[in-house]
Amino acid sequence: MSSGDSGRHNALVLSGMQALGGANPALVVALSSLVGQQLASSPELATLPVTTFNLGLALGILPAIFMMQRIGRKQAYLLGAILGIGGGLLATWGIYIASFTIFCLGVALAGCYASYVQNYRFAAADGANDEFRPKATSWVLAGGLLGAVIASQTIIWTSDLTPLHPFMASFFSQAVLAACVIPLVLLLRAKSLGSTSRHTGPYQGRPLKEIARQPRFIVAVLAGVASYGLMNFMMTASPLAMIGCGHSITDSTLGIQWHILAMFGPSFITGNLIKRFGQIPITMIGLLLIGAASAVALTGLSVNHFWLSLILLGVGWNFGFIGATNMVISCYRPVERSRVQALNDFIVFGCVALSSFSSGQVLAKYGWDVINQGSFPIVIALLCALSWLWRHESRSPASHTTTA
Repeated sequence: MSSGDSGRHNALVLSGMQALGGANPALVVALSSLVGQQLASSPELATLPVTTFNLGLALGILPAIFMMQRIGRKQAYLLGAILGIGGGLLATWGIYIASFTIFCLGVALAGCYASYVQNYRFAAADGANDEFRPKATSWVLAGGLLGAVIASQTIIWTSDLTPLHPFMASFFSQAVLAACVIPLVLLLRAKSLGSTSRHTGPYQGRPLKEIARQPRFIVAVLAGVASYGLMNFMMTASPLAMIGCGHSITDSTLGIQWHILAMFGPSFITGNLIKRFGQIPITMIGLLLIGAASAVALTGLSVNHFWLSLILLGVGWNFGFIGATNMVISCYRPVERSRVQALNDFIVFGCVALSSFSSGQVLAKYGWDVINQGSFPIVIALLCALSWLWRHESRSPASHTTTA
């Protein structure tokens, strides 16, 4: 079988793994703040579980890369699934004994699992040829479409199963979904996943400082931070804001479902759009849509306002984050991939962890309007940076070309 066929096979399998793994953060975001309200000693700590999830994700990235180097991506993804099972079970136990600390630890472990899930898109890209690479990334992220449905339906079916311990069955289901990833991992073709092994001969890659000083890399990472950070900042606060406005848990859950569908739905065409219009323009459109989501949220507090804002936020994240991811991929050579990917994800998800924690603080102290108003200066600053980079590279087209 040709390497191209193996690359497509793995991208399809990784898409299925993303569907199950993508349900993990969706369930955490939809329910953790509500569980936090019940278990935490202060309303300002309600979003702390989402923060610990993102912190677990950020801190798990470097160990995940290390394990991929030592035992290969396939075996490391099995380890990630086991962490997901453990996280779901620990969070379930925390709810059962009403321990906010244990619940947060379980959610943090689920975040460590997510650090492996985040690598799926890089595995698909690394195993694809140049022509298929943008589509491979989009295929994997498109698996999140099914993940959104799985997460929301899991919540709807399980939230009332344990009335004495709200949402306990939902987090137990989180462990079951992680277990379902294992058979898919076994279907991966390890030779076509892209190498993450340590370089055994004379190292030919550039120093990490040299790569990180590239204008394209700097702007790409900042765009990824802005796209993911703003999305997470607003999405984390949305369930609490909806409940605070008198809307039901079902309305809140469905809002998160529509949001996640919007996050991953465009992935079927995002790769083609990037090939046709370029990485920078698509990233800019994504940031504009995030700004539009904030504008809609500021115009009203009805269910429709929340839902439309969440949908725009999801599409904006898709264009912004996939565009920024492809910008990062274009900054390194194959021998440099593991270190650059780890640096990018550590920065992005470290900032995402900060955004989720500050989201609860800002919502409790200043309200929903300030949550949305804060996105405008960040969007404007990144649009200026991307415009500058676009003009700079237009004058010197070879400046952003990386060769193997």
